[in-house]
Amino acid sequence: MDEPSFVSRCGAVQCHAALEIKMTKLVLLKLHRWTTLFFALPLLAVIVTGAILSFEPMLQFAGVRPQSLDAAHVIALIKRHDPEGKARALSIDSAAQRLTLRGAGAAAIDLASGEAVSPAPLADMFRWARVTHERLLGQSWLVIASTIAMLVIMSLGILMGLPRLRNTVSGWHKGAAWFALPLIVASPLTGLCMAFGLTFQGGAPPAARARPIPLLDAVQIVAKSHDLAAVTSIGVRGGRIMARIFEDGELRAYAVTPDGTRALPRNWPRLIHEGNWSATTGAALNVITSVVLIALLTTGLWIWAQRQLRRRIRRDSDPAVGGAPASMPVL
Repeated sequence: MDEPSFVSRCGAVQCHAALEIKMTKLVLLKLHRWTTLFFALPLLAVIVTGAILSFEPMLQFAGVRPQSLDAAHVIALIKRHDPEGKARALSIDSAAQRLTLRGAGAAAIDLASGEAVSPAPLADMFRWARVTHERLLGQSWLVIASTIAMLVIMSLGILMGLPRLRNTVSGWHKGAAWFALPLIVASPLTGLCMAFGLTFQGGAPPAARARPIPLLDAVQIVAKSHDLAAVTSIGVRGGRIMARIFEDGELRAYAVTPDGTRALPRNWPRLIHEGNWSATTGAALNVITSVVLIALLTTGLWIWAQRQLRRRIRRDSDPAVGGAPASMPVL
């Protein structure tokens, strides 16, 4: 084979390989766009409610007033508002300084006055955001499907390769995705772990107790070794009495037994997803993650809308350009 023929053939091979790469990227880009468009609304709802919930650990931890709550006061409130002993769990909103008894009928109890009051507006907003985030329109499967779609969208973006960073909407879209990649991947990934019950905790959970500890006794047991002002909840979870308590900014889980409290293994997917591994740093990272995800979703839709508008303008000005009916969207 003479040299010109060899060079020509090598050039053809390289051109063919470049064309295949370009076509592959085009297919990945179309899948990326179609998946985003199909799940745009549920993804927006999940991301926005997640952004709201990102502030909850900050506010809860900031509202903790050390040594401001003792067992006698909490027990007195429980007996006053739940004389029949129907309550099986309690939660403490340190930001609003209110106590809620689950199953007792009282909406909320002001910790200072001891009177029954309506839930704080902020607590109502967090409650709504949590229900929507976990069970969108009562359809938990839709949340799971949207979370999987989010990971698929990110995977397709990664497979398209490193972007060329430019000072355009598309350039900022790609740059933000790559620079914040660990954060935006960790959020849906840990969410799926929670949805499918993956905790990565060693050892089997203890068997459910036949007769759970009464709530009043659980409060006294927790108060012996922990500051009740740092407690966010005490109640039955996973077949055992469990307390969640802020310790050095981390929301730790403790099993409550007649012998005292015992620290449970950390559920890292839950801690990372909720930002409770650090009520300051973790929650702040979750806020940043939510902002980036909202920006990626909105800029992605904006890029698609601009592309559609340009195609429509070209078709209207010259029907021979585009080669597709005006009613058919072209990605």
